[in-house]
Amino acid sequence: MKKLILLLVAACLFGSFAHSQDPALTEDWTRKPPVINPGCKQAPPSDAIILFGKAKDINNWIGTTGPAKWKTSCRKMTVNGTGDIMTKEKFGDCQLHVEFRTPLKVISEGQGRGNSGVYIQTLYEVQVLDSYENETYYNGQAGSVYKQSPPLVNASRKPGKWQAYNIVFHAPRFSSDGSLTNPASVTVFHNGVLVQDHFELKGGTVYAGYPKYEAHGDMPLLLQDHGNPVKYRNVWIRKL
Repeated sequence: MKKLILLLVAACLFGSFAHSQDPALTEDWTRKPPVINPGCKQAPPSDAIILFGKAKDINNWIGTTGPAKWKTSCRKMTVNGTGDIMTKEKFGDCQLHVEFRTPLKVISEGQGRGNSGVYIQTLYEVQVLDSYENETYYNGQAGSVYKQSPPLVNASRKPGKWQAYNIVFHAPRFSSDGSLTNPASVTVFHNGVLVQDHFELKGGTVYAGYPKYEAHGDMPLLLQDHGNPVKYRNVWIRKL
């Protein structure tokens, strides 16, 4: 009983002390957040860099060995076996929005079904795959950080339905001698559902072997041509 009384007295004293303080002491006026238009429906925010939008041109992209040759039509581009494409501009810390659609017709299974990938800084892959009722290794399904981290849940829609990734990426940091000081981290929402929660990457994502870091600066975004006719649309990025 005495202990309870002491706790109540302490709480009252602390509350009185807090109310006696000037609330302006904890108000931060040092940085005014810039005003942006957040967009509505499928529109990107006003401060985003549009990498592929309403037009059918692919001018913001190049192929790994020459011009980008993916098939384009109004508001979408389609993987067509001509190789990966990457942005002409390089990026570091970013917020990325990508919409994709795996083929309606299912003609394979596992990794052969709607396979592509979103490579941030050309090195760190968030897997694109048709993972609707499709078993494969869990760190290789849709929403995974490829071969490093399975998604927290499978949020995949049916084949032929548009899906979205919203990704927050913080690039790795290296010292002047090239050694790693801070690993890269990624947070991923798949169709609005959190599937990667500030995962710290172990290095570049690789198909075989183990990941490792090599020092680098800003790098392009890359979309993978894995031989399946995956479609992309409404791709935008914000530098952080």
